[in-house]
Amino acid sequence: MRSIWNGAISFGLVSIPIKLVNATENHSISFRQIHLADGGRIRYRKVCEIDEEEVTAAEIGKAYEEPDGSMIPITDEDLGSLPLPTAKTIEIVAFVPAASIDPLQMDAAYYLSANGVPAAKPYTLLREALKRSQKVALAKYALRGRERLGMLRVVDDVIAMHGLLWPDEIRSPEGVAPETDVKVREAELDLADALMDTLGEVDMDSLHDDYREAVEELIAAKAEGRTLEPAEAEDSGGKVIDLIAALESSVRAAKEARGEGPEAGEEKEDAPVAEVTSLSGRRKSGGTGAKKKATAAAKKTAAATKKKSASGRAPAKKTAARSTAKKTTKSAAKKATAKSDPKPAAKKAAPRKRASA
Repeated sequence: MRSIWNGAISFGLVSIPIKLVNATENHSISFRQIHLADGGRIRYRKVCEIDEEEVTAAEIGKAYEEPDGSMIPITDEDLGSLPLPTAKTIEIVAFVPAASIDPLQMDAAYYLSANGVPAAKPYTLLREALKRSQKVALAKYALRGRERLGMLRVVDDVIAMHGLLWPDEIRSPEGVAPETDVKVREAELDLADALMDTLGEVDMDSLHDDYREAVEELIAAKAEGRTLEPAEAEDSGGKVIDLIAALESSVRAAKEARGEGPEAGEEKEDAPVAEVTSLSGRRKSGGTGAKKKATAAAKKTAAATKKKSASGRAPAKKTAARSTAKKTTKSAAKKATAKSDPKPAAKKAAPRKRASA
């Protein structure tokens, strides 16, 4: 691997010549800008503002712009002659536990390679000391025109260095957390713990960039004149509104993905549906009696309303009174006739009995 920086590690009075090598690489797919009308590529040319001519990379240098717009040229020799001990040295300043480094500070990663045979002995000494102490080294170094902070740790048999952001470069998370007060129940925490245990660990080598593979397939299809069918959208679970049900469903799905069967007492069907079914089943068990009671109550209410509306009309009262008086007079006349002449009444009653029989 090609080195990008040569210097030394300063370990007290020990100096270890090293070479700095990039530990990471970018596999993302890059695109070019084109003119949509004819497909011509759009390029950026570096042009001098004074003579309006395009210049090459060899003709371009650095300069600092003053507030009034004037430029102060700065050369690489000027930067290399700065009175800094870290100009060509990775100066270790402390050894601290790895847990004391905030992951937010992590930046680019590099491998430190021993530069030459004489550097092998002190390099191995520092590596083994870091291993035995189970600590990391904090260091300062200068790279690409600025002084940086770094963390040295052991990866296999190599010393790796992570560039760190300075503490004042980490922004405060104020205003990012939810503004509302949310209470989490113990049952929800237990289910979250169960889900974490079920998912377990993962082999980092098995993880890959699905998006990059999909873009590569798209490019290959376009080159061959094929058209890719759009992928079906996965169910995002928008219907699940119960957090407990969602966690239970997630635990079951994770177990099934790992080839584990459901435990005793667990249902295989979807949790939210099962909860809704059980609740509705309980309500249906006493639903007939409640329905009859509701129907009877509705009939009573309707009868009372009808009677009230009928009693509120004056003509209806008079008509009812007249009909009642007529019925009373007729019944009184029948009774009087029956007393005076009982035989005809008996004759009349006999046919009624036969008719009813």
